Amino acid sequence: MSDFQYKVEKFISLFQGSSAASYRSEILTGLSNTVKIAVMGLIIGIIIGTLIAIVRVSPKYKVLPRVLNGICSFYVGFFRGTPMVVQLLLSYYVFLPLLGINLQSVTVAIIVFGMNSGAYISEIMRSGIQSVDPGQMEGGRAIGLSFATTMIKIVIPQAVKNILPTLGNEFIALIKETSIVSFVGALDLYVAFRKIGTNTYEFMVPYIVMALIYIALVLVISGLIKLMERSLSKSDRSR
Repeated sequence: MSDFQYKVEKFISLFQGSSAASYRSEILTGLSNTVKIAVMGLIIGIIIGTLIAIVRVSPKYKVLPRVLNGICSFYVGFFRGTPMVVQLLLSYYVFLPLLGINLQSVTVAIIVFGMNSGAYISEIMRSGIQSVDPGQMEGGRAIGLSFATTMIKIVIPQAVKNILPTLGNEFIALIKETSIVSFVGALDLYVAFRKIGTNTYEFMVPYIVMALIYIALVLVISGLIKLMERSLSKSDRSR
């Protein structure tokens, strides 16, 4: 029996002993938290990013749009200019304690991931909006719709179709970035498998399995994005 085979059998035996339930529970909780942080972070990011993109492309004739544009520029610059782990640490150990707010580490991770993703998605959404034919906005305004209504009902739905693959890439990036939540004590896939390695003094097989789970998640996301793209392209051809 090779050394690698012995390590694989040792890893499998962990799920057959008295501690099997504990290991399974930690892995499932870690997987659940990883997916939850990425999905909720993406949803928050899409909302924030869309609002920022609308502000960035809106006319700057009045004072309020210019002020909002300045705020949005600072927001995007901060979150794109600092590592996510720094944002996570600042939020959990500095800003929230100063404000007297006590949140669970997973909740803080969701908020930070969402705010960080919002900065990137704002630029993605802005490019998507600018890729839509300007005549769409002009047509909406011509029939009496306001700028915001035209943007929400006509322009943004078309922009989303154009940026769907890029949004998929952002989701994949969020899935992989969740490994940093261990810095604030959150249980994710990395923490779950690190505990197994620490308890058994053997890290090779647990980390290989962890990598395979991440790959499987990415493949599932990529497959779902392709299905959505095909569905949208079919709906366009049927019109």
